[in-house]
Amino acid sequence: MSDERVREVVSRGFSGRLATVGPDGWPYIVPLLYVWINGEIWVHNTRARGHLRANVDHERRVCFELDDAGEVFAYGRYECDTTVAYRSVVVFGHIRVVEDRRQKEAFFDALMAKYGDPGWDRPKSFFPRLDEVTVYAIAIERMTGKETALPSMENRWPTVDNTKSPDAVP
Repeated sequence: MSDERVREVVSRGFSGRLATVGPDGWPYIVPLLYVWINGEIWVHNTRARGHLRANVDHERRVCFELDDAGEVFAYGRYECDTTVAYRSVVVFGHIRVVEDRRQKEAFFDALMAKYGDPGWDRPKSFFPRLDEVTVYAIAIERMTGKETALPSMENRWPTVDNTKSPDAVP
C-alpha cells in the first residue's frame, strides 16, 4: 500500500487496537476509538492506572493496528480458495500522555466530529469529566499497510479461476 493510501486508511478508520508491553514483559492490547490529528494517532482511556497506563509508563514504544474487513469471496474451485477483501495498517511509534487541557479538549472535539451525529441537539465542547480521562498521542515512526480489493464480478470465480492448487482432486 502506498504511503498516501496508508494515511487515507488511517484517517478514515473506525477503531484500532493499541499494543503495549508491560514491566513483566507481557504484551497487552486494547481496542480504542481514535482520531488522526496532525499526523499522530490520538486515543483516550480512563484516568485509573490499569494495564494500559502502567505499560505506557514502562515503555513508550507501541504499535497501533486498524483494519477494515470487506466481503468474503471465492477465487477458485475449492472451498479453501476463499478470501476476504480488506485493508489493514500497522503503526509503530512512541506514545505520550497529553496533559494540556486545551489539547485534550481539541481531541474530544475531533472525536465527536468523527463519531458523533451532527443532528444531536446537545451542548458541544462541554467537558465536565475531562480530568477523569487520560488522552494519549502516538508520534508515528513508521506505518505499513496492505489490502486485498474485492474483484469486480467479471474477475471472480467461476468466470476467472484462480485456484491455488490446480492439480488437487477433491
